[in-house]
Amino acid sequence: MNKLIAAAKKEGELNAIALPRDWANYGGLIDDFEKKYGIKVTVDDPQGSSQDEIDAIKKSGKSADAPDVIDVGDTFARAAVRQSLLAPYRVAAYDSVPDNQKDSEARWYNNYGGYISIGCDASRVEPCPRTFADLLEPRYKGKVSLDGDPTRSNAAFAGVYAAALANGGTFDDIRPGLEFFAELNDRGNFNPVESTSAAVEAGRTPISIDWDYVNLDYADRFRGRGVDWRVAIPFDGSFAQYYALAVNKNAPNPAAARLWQEYLFSATGQNLRLKGYARPVLMETMREDGTLDEDAAAKLPTVEGEPQFPTDAQLEKARVAVDRGWAKAVGG
Repeated sequence: MNKLIAAAKKEGELNAIALPRDWANYGGLIDDFEKKYGIKVTVDDPQGSSQDEIDAIKKSGKSADAPDVIDVGDTFARAAVRQSLLAPYRVAAYDSVPDNQKDSEARWYNNYGGYISIGCDASRVEPCPRTFADLLEPRYKGKVSLDGDPTRSNAAFAGVYAAALANGGTFDDIRPGLEFFAELNDRGNFNPVESTSAAVEAGRTPISIDWDYVNLDYADRFRGRGVDWRVAIPFDGSFAQYYALAVNKNAPNPAAARLWQEYLFSATGQNLRLKGYARPVLMETMREDGTLDEDAAAKLPTVEGEPQFPTDAQLEKARVAVDRGWAKAVGG
């Protein structure tokens, strides 16, 4: 670690991409990393999608401004592996990451996750919906948004998967999710505006299907600023997923990239995730060794049962179905 820190400090910078400061506490993480190591973190395209990150790696090649690291939905990480875009690197905590949450050759590993939730501005919507079934009611005409395009955004893709589970679908069959959004669109309830913090604050996306840690951050961020943001995890479509971290094989700052990974898997990094309402992948390990911030963990929303995750094959099948069917479902 001492050698890695010295090499990273010599590089002096880290090129990141698509890391909004209000997403899973990236603001706090970036600030602390810069203060701790004196390494400047530059974030390109903060509101970019997982696919935008993959595209940026391919487009930038070996240029000095290429992304050093990416944070993508694990389905996109698997796609990046198939395209030989990632460098293998075993973080110190690699063995503690569950086997189903990492690549066997350490080219990516999940770092944090959450549940799909429904956020709603109660100052503009009454009553707020709590289930996917609620979203079809006429009172929500033009109000229901996703966090991006599900063919490019993992958060939006997960929203479709959750809708599928709420409407008779399974991990093997995401088609009911596409059919749900087609019906939502036919009824005029679907709002194609991408849900971001700016859109939420401006009232352009009064209902947002997004990760619970994103919606819970909005509730904190906008309290007292005219946005009464309420959050519900729909019991009819419970879907959890993690986000993966990886190093670009052509990273212009390879030492800083690897130090960033170590930091995000450290107890400090994982507890800062908790402060942003995201569930760290090492949560149980940290609870056992006494390093978990129990106060922050106690603020996480309660969910019933253990989360279930689709297999690689199921994810790939769902991804293909969404790529083929989304535009038809919403008339794009």
